[in-house]
Amino acid sequence: MQRWRSLDDVPADWGRCVLTIGVFDGVHRGHAQLISRAVKSAAVRGVPAALMTFDPHPMEVIRPGSHPAQLTTLTRRAELVEELGVDVFVVMPFTQEFMKLTPAEYAHDLLVEKLHVLEVVVGDNFTFGRRAAGTIETMRDLGTKFGFEVDGVRLIGEHAVTFSSTYIRACVDAGDMGAAAEALGRPHRVEGVVVHGDGRGRQLGFPTANVAPPNHAAIPADGVYAAWFTVLTPARGGIMLSGERRMAAVSVGTNPTFSGRTRTVEAYVLDADLDLYGQHVAVDFVEHLRTMDKFESIEALVQEIDRDVVRTREVLAAHRASND
Repeated sequence: MQRWRSLDDVPADWGRCVLTIGVFDGVHRGHAQLISRAVKSAAVRGVPAALMTFDPHPMEVIRPGSHPAQLTTLTRRAELVEELGVDVFVVMPFTQEFMKLTPAEYAHDLLVEKLHVLEVVVGDNFTFGRRAAGTIETMRDLGTKFGFEVDGVRLIGEHAVTFSSTYIRACVDAGDMGAAAEALGRPHRVEGVVVHGDGRGRQLGFPTANVAPPNHAAIPADGVYAAWFTVLTPARGGIMLSGERRMAAVSVGTNPTFSGRTRTVEAYVLDADLDLYGQHVAVDFVEHLRTMDKFESIEALVQEIDRDVVRTREVLAAHRASND
């Protein structure tokens, strides 16, 4: 899959394409419907399937400080859409100048002149152009004028729930990892670099990887979780290979037993004591095990962590069996 960081990367000999447009944060099951529609149409037409997303999130430019919690990094988003068959991943810088384009300028200058679209596939609630003045009907009118077709797809979920990034963020914020996974089609992932913590986990007999996520990452509610832990860059010593998945009991919160104030994501990787500092890792949250509680003694905390480990093994064994 080709990855373009702006329209300056469009090759001089670029031909026609089918394009789908959106933020696509999470690349959830609703997004998958849309992307699949574009990929199938592109295959029938014999042209590439392109996907255009934005960086930064449009809300951060429209109303600075209002950036929603991010379900996926751009890199992760690209990986996921490639798995769905997209040929070109286009990242459009969302700038003040871009947001001032009229719907007609957006369609002509961007879609026709730069990307040479044969067809645009978008959700039926899609808006575009200055002050989001363009709707799906506007796009259809412009398509008639400029010579491209428009497919408006109604995104639906199951159990009368429409899968959306907003809904998934709410699930993650509540610690409902089952509902988040159902909408995403996979467990919710938090990526980050392993940094030095206070070393307390090792003192207790449970050495943890302190994962520092990027700004705006969607972090689950405080508590303890069963999760899969993956190193995305090779771990030193070769003990854990890049891409190898391990069981982990993960603590999210401020460690109230020790009167902590900083919210952290700390993963105790089962059956391994690895040097992970500086490594880029992923934590895939499967199930919330318990709340983040304050214990009266270190002994009581250690006993509870032992129970967390047992429960983590049970939950993840069942999860692996159900997905094999």
